[in-house]
Amino acid sequence: MKVLFVLTSHDRLGDTGRKTGFWLEEFAAPYYVFQDAGAQITLASPLGGQPPLDPKSDEPDAQTPATERFRKDPQAQAALAKTVPLAQIQPDDFDAVFYPGGHGPLWDLAQDAHSIALLESFARAGKPLGLVCHAPGALIKVKTAGGQPLVAGRRVTGFSNSEEEAVGLTAVVPFLLEDAFKGLGGDYRKGADWQVHVEVDGPLVTGQNPASSEAVAEALLTQLA
Repeated sequence: MKVLFVLTSHDRLGDTGRKTGFWLEEFAAPYYVFQDAGAQITLASPLGGQPPLDPKSDEPDAQTPATERFRKDPQAQAALAKTVPLAQIQPDDFDAVFYPGGHGPLWDLAQDAHSIALLESFARAGKPLGLVCHAPGALIKVKTAGGQPLVAGRRVTGFSNSEEEAVGLTAVVPFLLEDAFKGLGGDYRKGADWQVHVEVDGPLVTGQNPASSEAVAEALLTQLA
């Protein structure tokens, strides 16, 4: 079982002067779900190398058992420091793909040609795709073989408008996930703010927020089994 993780390389939070990147818990929890299941994991990002960590995900109140485990895992840290450039990835080499969130993906992965082609390849092959929190934003330009938006008519979730408002970034992000999915004809669904909510539509698995990251990984594992 070979699983590809795709992380953001984007580290600027719009014009705020603040940093962003990937959300640590959304990487760590799924990473250990797959590792503990015996998966062979490859980490990739648009630019390769060390992806930027959202500093807010490094604060004490954002820590979980998975992030604590990561802090004590030099092998995982070394793998994260050497992500493969996305252009070098061959989709055929993997059984499933997982995208951790953080605000970064809204800027780079949503527009990245290699990421779009990768997701289209997985979708057309019927392989499981998992994306959580803001990472589902990477789907907005992904199309079916017939040229329609991949999310059109499909159950999807992602960081909700009310959650974006709660973190004060509604006017900062390049687009709001909830609005974007609805605009593309997606059947966007959500649960209560900050609670676990996952949508599974065939091989497409999306999670609403950081709390949903482990559940998305477990849903992918179910599909792989």
